[in-house]
Amino acid sequence: MKRFDEVLHLGYSQSFEVTRVLFHEQTEHQDLIIFETPTFGRVMALDNIVQVTTKDEFVYHEMMSHVPILAHGNVSDVLIIGGGDGGILREVLRHGSVQNATMVEIDRSVVDLCQQHLPEIAAGAFEDPRADLIIADGVQFVAETDRRFDVIIVDSTDPLGPGEVLFTESFYAACHRCLTKGGVLVTQSGVPFFQGTELVNTYQRMGKSFTDNGFYTAVVPTYNGGFMTLGWGSDDSSLRSVPLETLQERFRALNLKTHYYSPEMHQAAFALPPFIRDQLR
Repeated sequence: MKRFDEVLHLGYSQSFEVTRVLFHEQTEHQDLIIFETPTFGRVMALDNIVQVTTKDEFVYHEMMSHVPILAHGNVSDVLIIGGGDGGILREVLRHGSVQNATMVEIDRSVVDLCQQHLPEIAAGAFEDPRADLIIADGVQFVAETDRRFDVIIVDSTDPLGPGEVLFTESFYAACHRCLTKGGVLVTQSGVPFFQGTELVNTYQRMGKSFTDNGFYTAVVPTYNGGFMTLGWGSDDSSLRSVPLETLQERFRALNLKTHYYSPEMHQAAFALPPFIRDQLR
């Protein structure tokens, strides 16, 4: 294989030069390939859709993790649905207040192969005693568990194949049931320039369970199409507008080095461009 072509959007694609294929096989749930490129480092794709690269993974993982945790301000229990590469788990565990980080991943192969070929993404997070990896269906887990979480992060694929059930009204309702009072749900919600239907569906479906729901943005180079939206659901409307000084104080206390997240980026991410806002009317 000399090139990998991702055809996610109708009439538009992106292409990667492949210097070496490290793994390619059909797992129990999906087609999984990991390959090397000269531009984005190592890349993992599921069902021909790019999920993560070692070059730009920090954008997505930092914004999915630090925004809800620092907005909440008192997080001890976090649930991650998906996220088999371990990047979300890595960032969540950088918060000393987090006592338990439970990760529910449906495909054990994703975890094992990322540990083998992309170990720098998890960076040892699975060995942290606060981490609890459960190989199970995330939909079934939130429907049945009696545990409660301060933050739930849904690091899913697009609403195709195994990830489709993670974009339903019933799933969002089950997540709401699993949150502590004032808790936050964050979801992967696609690139609205191309995936407006996904954006609107998420907004409407989450709105049935959360009194305050909306989106914030990040720009991930390999998630083609400009701004990526991250869904936000909570019953505490104040968490989307935490004062900058408060965010700065909380961030300084962590003594973290980040590459994309900052309190200023956090606050600005909730200011949606008009073309995104217009789709939600």
